[in-house]
Amino acid sequence: MSLQWTAVATFLYAEVFLVLLLCVPFVSPARWQKIFRSRLVGLAVSYGNSFFIVLIVILVLLLLDALRETRRYNVGDKEALGTSPAALEHFHMKLFRAQRNLYLAGFALLLSFLLRRLVTLISAQAALGASSQAFRKQAEGASQAARQYLEDNDALRKVQAPKTPGNHPKSPANNLKNT
Repeated sequence: MSLQWTAVATFLYAEVFLVLLLCVPFVSPARWQKIFRSRLVGLAVSYGNSFFIVLIVILVLLLLDALRETRRYNVGDKEALGTSPAALEHFHMKLFRAQRNLYLAGFALLLSFLLRRLVTLISAQAALGASSQAFRKQAEGASQAARQYLEDNDALRKVQAPKTPGNHPKSPANNLKNT
């Protein structure tokens, strides 16, 4: 395998490892959010966006090159190679390598987009979790205040309960008696 395809394969393996690491169920999105917001990761992200664009362009070029090689060996002169078994084996070896390179470049490109989307979704989930906790605390505070107002209202009614409506000087029943 040439140096460029070794680099693509290494990048693919690193992406697979990172995707599996991000999918570990016992690490919460809030912890991932803390990691993503760290100073070291922030520095990597500031340079990472331009690196990501360059990497995508390189992977697309390598994918197109691998696709061209696959088509070249897929439509080759198989009839002329039929007389020599060694030539046919060599042809199949080159076709296998072209297809392998196509899969390496394609999956590396796919996983780079998947990895970026996964990080975005984990960050969004952490933000939603934090906002839901804030809403829960706000709702608990409002519920506590409502309970307190209801208790105060009940206490005021109990204080006013011993007074009967007929004993009140300005009640309509007393006004009728006075006339």
